[in-house]
Amino acid sequence: MPPETPSESARRLIEQNTYLTLATADTEGRPWASPVWFAARGLSEFYWVSRVVRRHSRNLEARPEVALVVFDSAAPVGRAEAVYVDAVAGQVDDADLTAALEVFNGRSIERGLPAWDASAVTGDAPHRLFVARATDVFVLDETEGRVSVPVG
Repeated sequence: MPPETPSESARRLIEQNTYLTLATADTEGRPWASPVWFAARGLSEFYWVSRVVRRHSRNLEARPEVALVVFDSAAPVGRAEAVYVDAVAGQVDDADLTAALEVFNGRSIERGLPAWDASAVTGDAPHRLFVARATDVFVLDETEGRVSVPVG
């Protein structure tokens, strides 16, 4: 079997893992990293549900620029792989909510979890559906050099 392309590696890692590490910063630039359960649309959009009062959610209001990492934390030392993403993130707009919930719920149901409906992430509900739209995606090669992966 031929070796995977960087795009194939990135897609496999995203499919195989259920959490990503979301890195945000507050208005003063203080960093904060949070693991979040996620669903992705290809390599371009990453969705998660969080409470709006959580630190990472509040940070997005001040600074929408984020970094994401998807990796298998159980991989043996020296064998780890990861997908690194620079993105712009925020709450999913009402106009995009139905399509975004389809992506999120598709993965939820696939993993044996219940689906979310719009009323659980709008209005007075404590949660919101968030999206990070990738601007750059990359993996590392065998020398730990960055290899760019097309976002589209």
